Amino acid sequence: MTSFSAKPKQRNAESHPANDNHLSALADTSILEFIIDDDDVADIARRAERLGNGVVIVMALCLIVAPAIYLTLAYGL
Repeated sequence: MTSFSAKPKQRNAESHPANDNHLSALADTSILEFIIDDDDVADIARRAERLGNGVVIVMALCLIVAPAIYLTLAYGL
């Protein structure tokens, strides 16, 4: 007598479709692999702080220079 099962036969991981729903594909990766070293984080923070300081300085210069140019052009002619 032939027995039937409601569960499908397990296939190899290579024959599964390429999606994130398969648990064996997720088990191969660990979140610890994506954590960056502390030195890299500190370097990124330093560069971001320098960039932010530069942006603030450029904005301040534009707020000073733009009205001066406007006033010079408006009353200089």
